[in-house]
Amino acid sequence: MTEGVPTPTPAPAEETDDGGSYLPLMLLAPVGGAIAGLVCALFRLVLTEADDWRVATVTGLKGDGSNGLLLVVGASAAAAGLATWLVRRYAIEAGGSGIPHVEAVLRGELKASGLLLVPVKFVGGLLAIGSGLALGREGPSVQMGATISEALGRLYNLSRADCRVLLAAGAGAGLATAFNAPMGGAIFVLEELVRRFETRIAIAALAASASAIIVSHAILGSAPDFRFPAVTVPEPTDMWLYVVLGTLAGFAAVAYNKAVLGALALNDSLAAVPASAKAAVIGGVVGVIGWYAPRLIGGGDTLTQSALLGEGMILSLALLFLARFALGALSYAAGTPGGLFAPLLVLGAQLGLVVGVAFDTMMPAAALEKAGFAVVGMAALFAGVVRAPLTGIALVLEMTASATMLLPVLAACFMAMLVPTALRNPPIYDSLGLRTARLAARQRGSR
Repeated sequence: MTEGVPTPTPAPAEETDDGGSYLPLMLLAPVGGAIAGLVCALFRLVLTEADDWRVATVTGLKGDGSNGLLLVVGASAAAAGLATWLVRRYAIEAGGSGIPHVEAVLRGELKASGLLLVPVKFVGGLLAIGSGLALGREGPSVQMGATISEALGRLYNLSRADCRVLLAAGAGAGLATAFNAPMGGAIFVLEELVRRFETRIAIAALAASASAIIVSHAILGSAPDFRFPAVTVPEPTDMWLYVVLGTLAGFAAVAYNKAVLGALALNDSLAAVPASAKAAVIGGVVGVIGWYAPRLIGGGDTLTQSALLGEGMILSLALLFLARFALGALSYAAGTPGGLFAPLLVLGAQLGLVVGVAFDTMMPAAALEKAGFAVVGMAALFAGVVRAPLTGIALVLEMTASATMLLPVLAACFMAMLVPTALRNPPIYDSLGLRTARLAARQRGSR
């Protein structure tokens, strides 16, 4: 564990016992996964529709000049403010990613949420991400999947240990659906949520992720999330290029972690201002950006796809990276439902492509395939920020079907993990978990 970050409190012995009955879990894990898959696939579907509608609306209002601008800014501000109001009014734990809350529940530090969280997270996430905040669908999906599966266990009067297993499995099912990545979802449960191998959790996570993907494919189709051109396996002599990319990703990860936490600290320092008002201001800023560059805001899948196709010049890509970097930290500080993973993948793809274009310019005779650098950058920045390299590698390879880039991905993730660890920069979810615990203690003390 990184210095300065407390070791997570181990779960009680009764909750880590692998000797319990497997039958209830084997029956309920796939059921919970299927329900989670349905809810999270619908969430993805409406977010896609919202993104398309937002871009079309902004384009249609361009002819109205300043009146159109005011309408777009007002709508974005209202949506972000309403999303935060829903969280504060009905389910405070639904704010932000939700993954730190799930981890705290698994450690026994917080109680599991009731099912009211699901509509709050769904509607709040739709309002926030749909209005243009640079947030990811995976955080809401993980928390909704965890809540649904844990509630299913309580409905059938399972033990606390079994409900904990179902909660973890449901979280993996949510992530699997968010990125069409069943192995990534199952690995995420073991590597990030429980941080050790437990046989019952592993089996339940695989069952839940598999059933979630079956349902998701019926609704969204089975194609990978992104189109990636066929590339050849890089030469061993080119591996140093990806080591350089991983090093840069490691430094970028440290900067991004500090930017997110700094934005949250600034938000917390304005305690006298209502949370909904602060979110509305952020939403308004995003609305202004969206008026002039409608595809710059939102979850960012179109930007990731563009990078994976190797599109863009180095200067425009660098400016785009900086803009999304700032927008991601600002959006997360709003306190609305929304995750960090998807924005990280956008930034990683852009960083990788910038490095790839730079190397290609300096070494034209090498005939480098620039798109490959975008894939490597996605995995490397994820590994540096979250410190869950296996999850990041699985997610990226499943989302892009780019197995030929496995060796460069491994080399880059090695450096992306090494740099922030050497700089003693904690993983983002460890820092957010500490913040969640402090806020929960403050709320208990004020009662």
